[in-house]
Parts: sequence; C-alpha cells; structure tokens
Amino acid sequence: QVQLVESGGGAVQPGGSLRLSCAASGNIVSINAMGWYRQAPGKERERVAIITSGGSTNYADSGKGRFTISRDNAKNTVYLQMNSMKPEDTAVYYCYANLLERSRVMDYWGKGTLVTVSS
Repeated sequence: QVQLVESGGGAVQPGGSLRLSCAASGNIVSINAMGWYRQAPGKERERVAIITSGGSTNYADSGKGRFTISRDNAKNTVYLQMNSMKPEDTAVYYCYANLLERSRVMDYWGKGTLVTVSS
C-alpha cells in the first residue's frame, strides 16, 4: 500500500505565506507526477499545481506568480509554497501522486489539510 501524508496547513492572514508538504511512502517503484488539488466549501475539487519527475511544472491560473511547487525525488516528497495568499485560497488541500506501485500505475490521494486565509 501507498500513503500520502500532508502537513503544513493552518490559518494565515491575507498576504501571508504557508508551505505545504506531502510525503509518499509504501511500495513505490517510481513516481511520475505529484501535485496539489484543493476543494473549497461548496465547490468542486480543482487542480492547483503539478510537477513531473523531470521537474516540469504546471499551475492553475489562480496560483501563477504566487505559488511554487517543488519536489525532492529522493524523499518522495512534494512541496507547495504559497505566498501573497488571498481569502479565496481557503480550502482543503489534497496531495496527489501518479506512481508505479509494484507493476501497476496508480493514482493516490492524501487525506487533505485545511488552509484558512482570513483576517
């Protein structure tokens, strides 16, 4: 089995910063892509940012210029640095990984970490 464990969520004031981390563990052969999604109350889950094993990144328009995704392949860990945060960034943030587990390519999700941006 594979587990994704997020950390770093919490409350921050508008204009502040937070850094999320997500570590993958278990029967992992290799990880293709890792990323972050978020779901605000009453809204559908949306992609925030994705990073491939080669380091290519893709961001949703909402986070461009404010969010930075990075990963440590040796630690199977992905990070999301969020700066200049806005109230509309309030959501549960979910870690995502597309990985090779033994002989199968699988998608895995973390349980989510709550981020609240409020004054």
